[in-house]
Amino acid sequence: MKLTGKAWKFGNNVDTDVIIPARYLNTSDPSELAKHCMEDIDPEFADGVREGDIIVGGANFGCGSSREHAPISIKAAGVSCIVAEYFARIFYRNSFNMGLPIVECQEAAREADAGDILTVDLTSGRVINETKNRSYESEPVPIFMQELLSAGGLMPYTMKNLSK
Repeated sequence: MKLTGKAWKFGNNVDTDVIIPARYLNTSDPSELAKHCMEDIDPEFADGVREGDIIVGGANFGCGSSREHAPISIKAAGVSCIVAEYFARIFYRNSFNMGLPIVECQEAAREADAGDILTVDLTSGRVINETKNRSYESEPVPIFMQELLSAGGLMPYTMKNLSK
């Protein structure tokens, strides 16, 4: 599975409170959450992000509370993937459960700039910065996790497999 999009660059320790501020947690509606995604760290993000764009984060992306609203808001905003140096553990799991692809790749995350075009190959683990003509290796997303992503997340995956 290959994903290509424009990079939106964020730094270290991007927590779930800036991904989706607590004042919007009175809804679980993905389209409503998307309107406020990243607004406390980049007020232009929700209006500027386009389907397929890629978030690039630093170390400890998704730290903070365990709310599933964070990956839901990112996915609903149209982001196809997040590449970061590394993710907070609960955010990592929640992202796959919600069907949002994420990849840990320190070099790619550090060297990418906002606006760069990235291609992420989840099967091989390769991240290519098309703008800078650079290629980086990361761990491939395990087959089971790719199946979760293809199904749209844990719940659709489970429902599909229960019906067999």
